[in-house]
Amino acid sequence: MIYIPNTDADRAAMLATVGVATVEELFHDVPEAYRFPSLQLPPPLSEMEVLRELEALASENDDLHHLACFLGAGAYYHFVPSIVDFILQRSEFFTAYTPYQPEISQGTLQAHFEYQSMICALTGMEVANVSHYDGATATAEAVIMALQVTRGKRTKVVLSPTLHPQYRAVVRTYTQGMGLQLVGDGDPLAMESSAAEELAALASLVDGQTACLIFQNPDFLGRLYTPAEMQALAGQVHAAGALFVVAVDPISLGLFVPPGRYGADIVVGEGQALGNPISFGGPYLGFFAMKMADVRKSSGRIVGQTVDAEGRRGFVLTLSTREQHIRREKASSNICSNQALNALAAAIYMAAMGKHGLRTVAELCYHKAHYAADLIARLPGYQVLSGRPFFKEFVVRCPRPVSLINQALLEDYGILGGYDLGQDYPELSGHMLLCVTEMNTREEIEELAEALAEIAGRPQEVV
Repeated sequence: MIYIPNTDADRAAMLATVGVATVEELFHDVPEAYRFPSLQLPPPLSEMEVLRELEALASENDDLHHLACFLGAGAYYHFVPSIVDFILQRSEFFTAYTPYQPEISQGTLQAHFEYQSMICALTGMEVANVSHYDGATATAEAVIMALQVTRGKRTKVVLSPTLHPQYRAVVRTYTQGMGLQLVGDGDPLAMESSAAEELAALASLVDGQTACLIFQNPDFLGRLYTPAEMQALAGQVHAAGALFVVAVDPISLGLFVPPGRYGADIVVGEGQALGNPISFGGPYLGFFAMKMADVRKSSGRIVGQTVDAEGRRGFVLTLSTREQHIRREKASSNICSNQALNALAAAIYMAAMGKHGLRTVAELCYHKAHYAADLIARLPGYQVLSGRPFFKEFVVRCPRPVSLINQALLEDYGILGGYDLGQDYPELSGHMLLCVTEMNTREEIEELAEALAEIAGRPQEVV
């Protein structure tokens, strides 16, 4: 609960400042009959009693502090160092909004500049903005930017089938009515095909009408593609005059080659894993990085470093392509805000972890995921589809419907199971996407394997 330290004298002073004597006078525009209706409320409680009741209600919820979590699919349970919330909740940051006035916003502007710098270092790109609403929005904005870069002369966008399904859905929503042709989106998955075959099939969709190709690495199924494979795909995309957009898990970049090194023109992704809790699905932040040559075609806000009249270092809002700042017809996007506080959390996280800390987190995810996959692959009835390299997520073919397995895991073992891929890919009905991060202990992984074995061995009607 939040303590509000206003005294009666404080309230009287505030009322006097606005020219009224009582709080009731603030509502004089509301018809008297409706101002203060009688409410059927229970008797008042003390603060101690209210807290006790709220804690009892909260204890009925399941949460990740009491469950072993193996669910990912775009929202990930990672460790958040305590320093993140400590700095994030300072009033200078917590109450700040858009830093339009640099003379009173230097702290916020510098924090944004540092965030941009670290995103550039992480992705291998030249410039980054101060985030979008989430990874899906950032992906859709990449399409809009590609259309701007190609001067609106191209009307085709290629989406990889293993791009996050929700990202693909948001792209479709963003671009409806624009006369664009979205291809690749509804293609069936060929889980047994090689990476070379997949990439060749995707590249064959790119032609002179293509504005961009969007690919995810690691993809939605957790599979990794090598820098050489990505560079070859980038070359084919560029040969057709299109942009190569890569969606990426930022944690993976602590261990693997960044997209900027293998030819990406735009790099996007979900930044929740960088110091932001899962929080029932939001708010999150979408990071967005690009080449300097295309910066004026980007959306969102970009903070720059400069010097003042006395030569002292300062920070300003260098570029803002919103329609309320410039002529509407010249705006790249009408996005009205961003997740500045979430971006600040990401900046604090990256600064606190450093490159060695990020690498350690990525290594723990990688090795723990492979340990889990090895255990599950030995279980009768289960098959790990790991013919490809993967990062922290992998696909398991299950002997029972995924929904029933997940229900049994939760109710009987206190385990939050994986994502049911049949929800998005009919051809993957009966397949589960499992995620393992640094938060999963060896004991939890082994308990998951034991639970899966026991569930598979039960009679069908028991499950």
